[in-house]
Amino acid sequence: MAITKLEQLFELLKSKSRKRLVAAFANDAHTIEAVYAAVEKGIIDATLTGDEANIRKICQEHGMDAAKFEIVNEPNELKAAALAVQLINDGKAALLMKGSLSTDKYMRAILNKEKGLCNEGAVLSHVTIMEIPGFPRLLTLADVAIIPAPDLKQKIKMIDYIVKTAKAIGVEKPKVACIAATEQMLPAMQACVDGAILAKMSDRGQISGCIVDGPLSLDCAIDQESVDIKKVAGPVAANADCLLFPNIESGNVFFKAGTKLSGGELAAYVAGARVPCVLTSRGDSALTKTYSIALAALMA
Repeated sequence: MAITKLEQLFELLKSKSRKRLVAAFANDAHTIEAVYAAVEKGIIDATLTGDEANIRKICQEHGMDAAKFEIVNEPNELKAAALAVQLINDGKAALLMKGSLSTDKYMRAILNKEKGLCNEGAVLSHVTIMEIPGFPRLLTLADVAIIPAPDLKQKIKMIDYIVKTAKAIGVEKPKVACIAATEQMLPAMQACVDGAILAKMSDRGQISGCIVDGPLSLDCAIDQESVDIKKVAGPVAANADCLLFPNIESGNVFFKAGTKLSGGELAAYVAGARVPCVLTSRGDSALTKTYSIALAALMA
């Protein structure tokens, strides 16, 4: 049975072995608070790389026991990120998390050809699970942060990632909506063309383990009244578990509208590397980061 609240991630993890997370340049209170909360819940063990003196100061100021962490001192953010990746490559951790360094520096460490976390030809994509007040189920979506304008091959990989994530939270056969500005097949719109191709691939079993339909407008993907009015047929219409966005702009706007205007909450990670990588905004709350840790631990 699928979970319907992000807090239920913690229950799912109780039956799994505890993994070790390494946080790259964990020099901010939000990151440390999130990791501490996850450690206290018993879902991970944790290593922090960064300025040890600053980390211990933050722990003291916020009433956290620094002994709960393994702290590896490296005050330089680029070196701290590289060190975190190296710990994973050495088998000393099973998931990575971004601390207070910028996303481009974090991704640079992951993508390093010689010492990073990616196999040749890997496609990285940002996967998000959103909990929106009043909506009856969790929505799994991609991509809001990494791939600007995914091509068809990248969309196939993105579907694989969001389907695996949806299955991890209990959705037996995820329904995937390929989002476009319209549910009509308009050849001039690439999102419509790709959506139709992906839907046919799903029909033929070339994309398995899920049901893919498209193109679908957002309202037709999640709202029964819109489906009834527009007379859209199909098992995904109004029932989508997963949303595949055609570009980063549409995904990012949905993501931020859902959190900033609708009071939604989320968990997110980067899929496609050798281990799940937590990638949240430096402005995200400690709770969002804790949920994201839990999701990455579930996928590890």
